[in-house]
Amino acid sequence: MNPSAERQPGAALPLDPDPVRQFSAWLEEARATGLVEPNAMTLATASRDGVPSARMVLLKGVDAQGFTFFTNYQSRKGRELDENPAAALVFWWETLQRQVNVTGTVRRVPDTESDAYFATRPFGSRIGALASRQSSVLPDRAELDRRVAELIQRHRDGIVPRPAWWGGYRLAPGTIEFWQGQADRLHDRQLYTRQADGTWRVERLSP
Repeated sequence: MNPSAERQPGAALPLDPDPVRQFSAWLEEARATGLVEPNAMTLATASRDGVPSARMVLLKGVDAQGFTFFTNYQSRKGRELDENPAAALVFWWETLQRQVNVTGTVRRVPDTESDAYFATRPFGSRIGALASRQSSVLPDRAELDRRVAELIQRHRDGIVPRPAWWGGYRLAPGTIEFWQGQADRLHDRQLYTRQADGTWRVERLSP
């Protein structure tokens, strides 16, 4: 018997008309599986000249405005986003055989929003944001450890203000694709594309 003849076809994705609500539902399902960092995502950026780079960051919020994350504005990703605000996100939840791909335009969030989030971070993470000149060349680990020790002493009262070079970005999505793994690599893919009037067009894509 042909093995493929025994394959049970996967069910079509029952998706919400609003991709942000759909994403939030998938994120909650990923959290329920016990993943260590279900909000981990690949952030892809590019320089002014189109040279790409990618790294893992953590999603810290999602709503109708977009997907929010925080970082050092002077890091490579920060510099590239200032030069070229087009970016992409990829979420991968292996246990559910699901991924979500998002493309859009990134802008900094208001300072008040960055201040509020920074204040919720653990003391060590706030000190780390002050100590690290992210993406710059570091002579050795001892130099970083020295900065951290000095800052811990300076802020031993526990009050660590948000540095001006650190804050949030929000990606306003133009497209959101939902990918559900299926048998025989006949994966289920649906693409939402934002229209000029703010509504979403939904199309099924070939695997």
